[in-house]
Amino acid sequence: MTMKKLIEFSKTDSERYKTIWDLLHDHIDEKDKRLLAAAMAQSLGYGGQKVICELTGVSQATVKYGVAQLTGDVPLDVERIRLSGGGRKTITEIYPDIEAELLKMVSDDSQGDPESPLLWTSKSTEHLAKALTEKGMHVSSVTVSKLLKKNNFSMQANVKRFEAGTATPEERDQQFQHINHTVKTFQEEGNPVISVDTKKKELIGNFKMGGQEYREVGNPLEVKAHDFPDKELGKAIPYGVYDIYQNEGWVNVGQDHDTAQFAVESIRLWWVYMGTITYPNATELLITADGGGSNGSRNRLWKIELQKFSDEIGIPITVVHFPPGTSKWNKIEHQMFSHISMNWRARPLTSLEVVVNLISATRTKTGLKIKSAIDCNSYETGKKITDKDMEAINIEYNDNQVKKWNYRIIPVVKTNLPESHVNI
Repeated sequence: MTMKKLIEFSKTDSERYKTIWDLLHDHIDEKDKRLLAAAMAQSLGYGGQKVICELTGVSQATVKYGVAQLTGDVPLDVERIRLSGGGRKTITEIYPDIEAELLKMVSDDSQGDPESPLLWTSKSTEHLAKALTEKGMHVSSVTVSKLLKKNNFSMQANVKRFEAGTATPEERDQQFQHINHTVKTFQEEGNPVISVDTKKKELIGNFKMGGQEYREVGNPLEVKAHDFPDKELGKAIPYGVYDIYQNEGWVNVGQDHDTAQFAVESIRLWWVYMGTITYPNATELLITADGGGSNGSRNRLWKIELQKFSDEIGIPITVVHFPPGTSKWNKIEHQMFSHISMNWRARPLTSLEVVVNLISATRTKTGLKIKSAIDCNSYETGKKITDKDMEAINIEYNDNQVKKWNYRIIPVVKTNLPESHVNI
């Protein structure tokens, strides 16, 4: 049987083999059991031994020995058959309480038990075996592994499920519906919709980058052994703006601080070099953003800078924030940032120019195009925004349950766009 056929081994076939085994194994000796298991394994072909071992509970070594006897590799002579009950006792016969003790150790409750021997250690089979031995039950890690498998335990990784923040499931659902409706409305009206965020900061210099690329065998690219930041070169702070429907992006690469002022400056540069060209008749701009960081829903400076920007371009700016813990749904993450990371895999970012060139060269089969520039501006941190400053913002909040994540900033006085300080 080929591997493909083995994979297709149906549940019905499995139950049929199990039924045959259950009907016979109490009426035949251990030699015949071994040969029966071996015969069933041989009938399945490649991989059959593993399947039969799981169905019958017979060890793989026993099945292999039976196969060797069937094929003639080992003589099938008359051999002594042990009486029923003969041989080594099982571990559960030697230690009747071992399974209960083991299950108690691996249960979640043991993490809160101050008497648990595994409170501050990992629950590896070696540690479990040691803990059982200390209780007078001398077992190996292999035996512990078998007992855990018998009781339906396996190695499990953490699963992300509980989201951070104070949003309720109802609020999240309502906000996603509102975002979806708002984006579609802007699309139908021909107005721009952009997704914004700050990409992970990257060290500038000859540092190791994740991933692999083709090179001559035995000639890997050599980089620094330690990732200590270079004080002169610093870090790159890429802030991205992704046009959802044009599949185009802008990345402003700064080196100073990731502030709200830097975030809005990045959006302004996208508007100057890309937005006004694509949307010359736009009557409003929609921004979809995460709920925290430099473009967070509670960031006062973010709203102050958006008001200035709205005054500059003379059109309202609508902002919808993703609920806390749901930033992975922000389009820019998997539509643009992920492709940038793939493009510079295993490529040390030795200068800001290298960063910009690698970003600008990023392409996908779906036609993604990105422009990038170096931002030479300095951005002050710790700016204090007073209540009086906030009162000057011409802002309208959406009249729904989650209005804190939805607002519209309307221009007060139209001004000219200031001169930019970026290297295109």
